[in-house]
This record gives sequence, C-alpha cells and structure tokens, in this order.
Amino acid sequence: MKDIIYITGHKNPDTDSISSAIAYAYLINELGIQAKACRLGKINNESRFVLDKFQLEEPDLITSAKAALRDIDLDTAVQVDTNTTLRRVWDLCLEYNTHTVYVVNDNKELIGLTTLSDISKIQMQDLNITKDLLKETPLINLVHSLKGDFIYEGTLPRSGYVRIADKKLMERDIVGNIMVLSDNEDIMLTCMEKGCAVIALAESYIPSDKVIDRAMEMGVTLIRTQYNIMKILQMIYRSIPVGMIMTDINGIQRFNGNEYVEDVAKEMLKTRYRNYPVFMNDRLIGSMGRFHVLKYSKKKLILLDHNERSQSIDDIEYGNIMEIIDHHRIGDIETSQPIIFRNQNVGSTCTIIGMMYNDHNIVPPREIAGAICCAIISDTMNFHSPTCTEVDKDIAQGFAKLYDIDLDELATEMFKASAKIEGKSNRDILYTDFKEYDIAGKQLAIGQAYIYDMDTIASIEEEFKQFLEQENEILKYDLLMMAFSNVEGKGSKFIYSGKLSNAICSSFMNEETGDNYMEGLVSRKKQIIPKIASLLK
Repeated sequence: MKDIIYITGHKNPDTDSISSAIAYAYLINELGIQAKACRLGKINNESRFVLDKFQLEEPDLITSAKAALRDIDLDTAVQVDTNTTLRRVWDLCLEYNTHTVYVVNDNKELIGLTTLSDISKIQMQDLNITKDLLKETPLINLVHSLKGDFIYEGTLPRSGYVRIADKKLMERDIVGNIMVLSDNEDIMLTCMEKGCAVIALAESYIPSDKVIDRAMEMGVTLIRTQYNIMKILQMIYRSIPVGMIMTDINGIQRFNGNEYVEDVAKEMLKTRYRNYPVFMNDRLIGSMGRFHVLKYSKKKLILLDHNERSQSIDDIEYGNIMEIIDHHRIGDIETSQPIIFRNQNVGSTCTIIGMMYNDHNIVPPREIAGAICCAIISDTMNFHSPTCTEVDKDIAQGFAKLYDIDLDELATEMFKASAKIEGKSNRDILYTDFKEYDIAGKQLAIGQAYIYDMDTIASIEEEFKQFLEQENEILKYDLLMMAFSNVEGKGSKFIYSGKLSNAICSSFMNEETGDNYMEGLVSRKKQIIPKIASLLK
C-alpha cells in the first residue's frame, strides 16, 4: 500500500470540513508524514469562495474506504516497442525483478505482452520454428543482441539458419545462413562463395581488406562482437524482436486503476496469468500479480469534523482509521485498535487544527491561515453562534494578525458571495449541508442553509415544503427538517416533514407570531439536535 494518509471531512462537506482537511494535510506533511486532503462530496459555494480567494487546490474526491488498484504499490509496468530484442527484454525482467514486459506502439498504447516463460520457450524451440523468426529479424537486432557493430551491412536475404564451420562445410547448403566464425579468413571467403548472408566474427576479430571487399561485392553482412562462438550462438536467438512472440492485446486480462482490490481479486481467480496490466485514463500505470491483492494494506484515513458512520466515507470498515479530530458529540464509529481521538468543545474543527499548529510551533502560510479563519467564521457565524468559544476567537484573531486579515471584512465578503439560495434547486438546498441522526431509535435528517438575506426564503417556502414531503415519501425519515439560518446567528426558519412533525412543531414555532422562525436558534449541533433529543426523550 502506498504510504499515504487520506484526510477527509464528512459527506456534503462544508467549509470547516474542506479547510480542516487542507490545513491538517499541510501540517502533517510538514511533520514528515505523507498525507493528502480529500473530500466526500461536492464543493459548496462558500468553500469555493475560500479556495478561490486563497488560491488553494480543490481536495480530491474519494467515495469509498476500499483500496483501489491506484492506491496500492503496483510493480513498474516495463514497456518496450515491438522491435526490442528478446535479450533486452530478458535484461529488463532481471533489472526490474518482473516476469512480464508490456509491448506498446509509438503512441504508448498497449498492444501486447511477453514473459520470461515466452522467451525461455523460444530458446527451447525446434530450429524450424526459430529459423522463421530469425529470417525476419532486423540486422540491427543481431548487432544489439551481440553487443557488437557492423563491419559491413549487407543486403542478402536470410534463411534463418545459424551455422558454425565444421568438417562438412563444403557439403552443406548454407545459402542465406548466419555463419558464426572465429579468425579463419579462408573459411570466411568459402562461406561467402557458398552464399551465406551474415558472418558473425567472434572475439572482436577484424578481417583483412580482402575479406571486407569480397563481402561488399557479394552483399554479405559482417558483424564483429567480443563474444566467443558459443556465446554468439546463444545470443543470436535472443535477437528476435519481441513483437514476433508477444501475446496480442486481445488475449490480455486488464484492470482499471479505479477498481477495488477485493473485486479484482475475484476476477483474478478466474485466470492463471502471472501479471496483469493496470490502466488509468487509457494509460498504463503499473503491473500487478496475485501478491498485490493478497498482501496489500488498508487505506489509511484521518477523519475530521465528524465521528458518525452515516456521515463518513462509504465502506469505512475496509479502511484503517488512524485518527479522528472533531468538535461534535461522540458518535458510533468503531475502530479495531486504539487511535488518536481529539474531540473538543469548540466552534470549529479548524480551531483545533489551529491549536495543533501552535502546539508544533509551525506557522501556516497565508493561504492556510486564511482558510482556517474562513472555516471558524463559517462555523461560528462570525463568532455569534452559541457554539463559539474564546478559543475560536483567539485562534482566528491570531492567524488573522499574522497576515493582516480583517475578519469582519472577510466574513462579509464570504457571506455575500455564498450565503444565498437564488438559482439553486430544492435538492441542492437540502443536501448541500445534510446530516443524518439516530436519536432515541428515531431516524432524523437535517439540512441547513446559511442565508445572508432571510427575506429570500418567502419566494420558495411553499414549493420547498412540497419538495420536502415528496422526498420523505421515499426516504421515510421520522423527521426530515430544513433549517434556513441567518449567517450572523440571529435565528433560523424551519420547514419539516415526517411522522414527528406534529410532536416537534410547537417547539419550533414562534408562539407570538405563529411563524416557524425562531430567534437565536441557529446551531444544529448545540441547539437544534439537543432540542429534538429532549423532546423525544
């Protein structure tokens, strides 16, 4: 498994989830631990404002704690072209400690593969089979395989047979043959007269001008190599181009880097190949064998701004949770071993991350400090929320002072740019910041939208209530609620559906006006959920 930790906030991430993931990933990378900020959902308008204002990269989207092939340590996919000699392929297999080499075209597209077993079979083949391969092997491949050079590159066609001079030389038909000779020039001339096509000269022998001139007259190729005769005989058969023996692409089982290891393991049981190519976006990224799917480590995770299973990454049981940092109530996530769990009663997860920067005496760069300030402003409604603590203020003010950031101006700019519902679909409004709860055996879900101008709710209220009821006919929550909250913490307007509506309606309605707007009720964590829990109990 790649030694990297994935850091992520909750589903339907808000600014605190996004900023805390970015800020904490930066911090632990500074501490020498490889980490990557991630997200579990779409970036909302407020978070987009923060990323754009402070020029931060958007965290990668991940959807499952299962390890995909791209997450594990794959072997290098050794790539060669069709003309590469079997000798070179053999050497590459030894160099990279692999049994498989992938053959690609000029556009780096996979067209086949070959293995050490394939090459070994060539060495053991009947001469009638290998002669057909050598017949079409380019002369330059002979030179490369023999680690030699041309004395003269001739033009005669080859038969594919390889010979050495023996007592029956004068009786043999050697037309088109590749002759392997030492230093006897009379035999060289005889071989040329009998029609050989190539002479490979052992032990770096350089023939006389007479021999070279005769070779040029007859079109016979002369190759000089430092190898002895026995080594030449061995290496000539390794000059065959890999393209002649490769397994065609149509016979190759391949996998996508996005496929999960568990799923791939099942598919591998259906075949008996030693190695399989892995692709991403049609690009070969690695090679894998059964070892990789049997011995991989689970994906390492750090969870921020949540500790409830319903809010966390899918398939979390397949992941290895290393750490949790949160400012909400203790939820239902279980781990198989002790972990670092930092849970503090503050208004924002980024407040805790800011404290950790201070603990390690690390000063965040301006873009990280700005993102932390935005997250604290967002989660504490510019320090007006009942969840806000003096610690939140201290951290935000301390980082703002470092880079001369005006927190009030930043809050106004951020809320004006993002705290609005105009142009959004009912679905986007409900699910942008949506959390599920199990309280007293009842299934609840609450969406929350922060609005700068509360008067805009009137234009969508009736339509949104109908949408909520239609949605809950499918979802079957005991209570499905939407809270439209003022960004400055003045109050919230509530719309809800479900079997518990009648039980809670009087508690979420202004007694004097009969309106479903409640002053001062803005915190889902510290006010709304405890209020509902109290009613249910």
